[in-house]
Amino acid sequence: MLQSLRLTLLTCLAMLAFAANSVLARLALIDAEIGAGGFTLIRLVSGAIVLALIVIFHRRRPILVIRSGSWPGAIALLTYAAFFSYAYIALPTGTGAIILFATVQIVMLGWAILSGERLAALQWFGLLLASAALIWLVSPSVEAPPLLGAFAMVLAGIGWGAYSLLGRSGGDPTQQTAGNFLRASLVMAALAWPLLMLFPETSPDTQGTLLAVISGAVTSGLGYAIWYTALKDLAASIAGIAQLSVPAIAAIGGVLFLAEPITLRFALASSAILAGVALATLAAPRQRKV
Repeated sequence: MLQSLRLTLLTCLAMLAFAANSVLARLALIDAEIGAGGFTLIRLVSGAIVLALIVIFHRRRPILVIRSGSWPGAIALLTYAAFFSYAYIALPTGTGAIILFATVQIVMLGWAILSGERLAALQWFGLLLASAALIWLVSPSVEAPPLLGAFAMVLAGIGWGAYSLLGRSGGDPTQQTAGNFLRASLVMAALAWPLLMLFPETSPDTQGTLLAVISGAVTSGLGYAIWYTALKDLAASIAGIAQLSVPAIAAIGGVLFLAEPITLRFALASSAILAGVALATLAAPRQRKV
């Protein structure tokens, strides 16, 4: 009973953390003085520090952080983090979260198909439903989100999908994530000056810096560590169902903390996307191609 309660609590905390990343990014980029590049760099550095401390605490060997991760993983992580920040300059919280979530799932399912996995008819229907609803959500209209912001979030989703696929190679996930955060921070630091030349930003104020640190250290660093701890004991179907809650929680956060309205278009498209993703990811596949 206590084990089940602990697992439920860890899962809920992880989903809240993932949804909070969207809220924190939107709050920082809209209500505070910080640019997308500065937010990304501070978030990555903060996440790297917290994850490194967690690994060092458990393994007692700092060198493991430096040797962990990979440069492809770091580039995929940086792609996600950077475009995530730039997207939230324009996108409402819930809209950004649903575009990100749908893109990640479509990327991972697309890779499974390219790798030879044969989907059941119900999975194909879910994939097509989610894709069509996503296209409808971002298609031009009065209620459609800004196209450039939506495109940036799609790129962020592709980055996170690629990062998730690369992470399947094995190893301790928290340790690998710590190494990837460290590498991504180094790359972002090297790119900071050229980015500032192309996209000038004001110096981060205290509020913007604090929100970026919380996003990196707490809702990213600790959030991932909590999720990986819970994931070891979660069935794949339960893990998939749990992640369906993230866009909805993010949308609620946008309403509560940013007074963002939920339009009929967003509600209908989000419902269709989540239903499609649920069908595509939770239905049993027929068989793998030999």
